[in-house]
Amino acid sequence: MDAQLGFNDFFYKVPDGLTLHARIYGENNNGALPVVCLPGLTRNARDFHQLAYFLANVSHPKRRVICFDYRGRGLSDHDPDWKKYDVGVEAGDILAGLAELGISKAIFIGTSRGGLILHVLAAVRPDLLAAVILNDIGPVLEPAGLALIKSYLSTPSLNPATYQAAASVQKTVHGTAFTALDESDWLDMAHAIYREIGGKLRPDFDPALLNGLAALDLSKPLPTLWPQFDAMVEIPVMVIRGANSLLLSAETVMEMQRRHPTLQAVTVDGQGHAPFLHTSGLAKRIVEFIKDM
Repeated sequence: MDAQLGFNDFFYKVPDGLTLHARIYGENNNGALPVVCLPGLTRNARDFHQLAYFLANVSHPKRRVICFDYRGRGLSDHDPDWKKYDVGVEAGDILAGLAELGISKAIFIGTSRGGLILHVLAAVRPDLLAAVILNDIGPVLEPAGLALIKSYLSTPSLNPATYQAAASVQKTVHGTAFTALDESDWLDMAHAIYREIGGKLRPDFDPALLNGLAALDLSKPLPTLWPQFDAMVEIPVMVIRGANSLLLSAETVMEMQRRHPTLQAVTVDGQGHAPFLHTSGLAKRIVEFIKDM
């Protein structure tokens, strides 16, 4: 492990031949259940760096934390068939990685797309899920939130020359929804989203990933995932919602609480989709939620 970075790189092959990547923090922390972190649509393992480092090195008990890069993101191979950038396929990839790591039960944190994958896992492998933390995602996706995501991801990249410039780009796009963030948070966001590729900063995902988003017809009713969510009723669940989120509504959170009476709901002021899990005291809330697991 690089002591400065705090993690090891883990590479594994999936059945269709791609080599995928994850970061492992606290590799020798075996005294408590591990934590598995699943990022958003175009995001990657770096989104969880501060939280993962905290869980592996500061919190009690210290935990092993695995942060996945889906296919086409981060250090994972790009898929020549963009149609396989699919929640079901990605759920299978996560299962393959966990099997290779010998993990049969864990605490799962899913941001946005990661939370959709957790709904799939709840339906097909509920035995894996010791607890679930859903970061600004639930069984109902609001069209306004998807339209916003589609809009900013479909806008041609400005290809900023420096991480500081990239931070300014992100603040311009997301600043009104994330008034709680400071300059260091925006810089963290830039380092999570962008990577130097060929001597230039580029968003760290396969551009073909956006083909599926472009094909999304928001004029038609969107399918919901209530049956999959209901499969979590015996599992401890926390849902975190950004107060300014357009993707996860307060009404959906209320219905989640009705269906899952022990669900813990947290609203984060000054943040939208999706809250930064190392800010606003969220890391400590997560530690408290999982402390006896």
